Amino acid sequence: MQPGSAAHGDCVVRRLEQADDVASAWPVVRQLRPHLDLAGFVEAVARQRNEGFRCAALYDAGRCVAFAGYRVQTMLAHGRFLYVDDLVTDENLRGKGYGARLLDWLSAEARDAGCSGLQLDSGTHRQEAHAFYFGRGLRVTSFHFARKL
Repeated sequence: MQPGSAAHGDCVVRRLEQADDVASAWPVVRQLRPHLDLAGFVEAVARQRNEGFRCAALYDAGRCVAFAGYRVQTMLAHGRFLYVDDLVTDENLRGKGYGARLLDWLSAEARDAGCSGLQLDSGTHRQEAHAFYFGRGLRVTSFHFARKL
């Protein structure tokens, strides 16, 4: 097993470090981020790395089945925590435990980084995702407000 990997049954979670690795997750990521194309996705990941962005994917039999983009942050209100920017499982494979495996991996990653918790935002229209998060012990702890400039 390579560094940054963790096995889960027949699956493996890998950190995506190289552009080719990032691109391998595109078929899954495009389901969550349809406003991007493959080149835009790979470029965005490269830019965001300068801000601490990291990504990982769960592979089953060599095929990407789930993706996570995340970063470790420290804030006055929360201390040190792992923030999940993106978490998506292939829509044709949901309900098979892939998302839960990747979320478990992210939780372990947070603990290893000395974080006191894991946080994410989810669009108000994503009720199925919310049910998934509630089922994994995540709770709504605040409202996220935004304004376009």
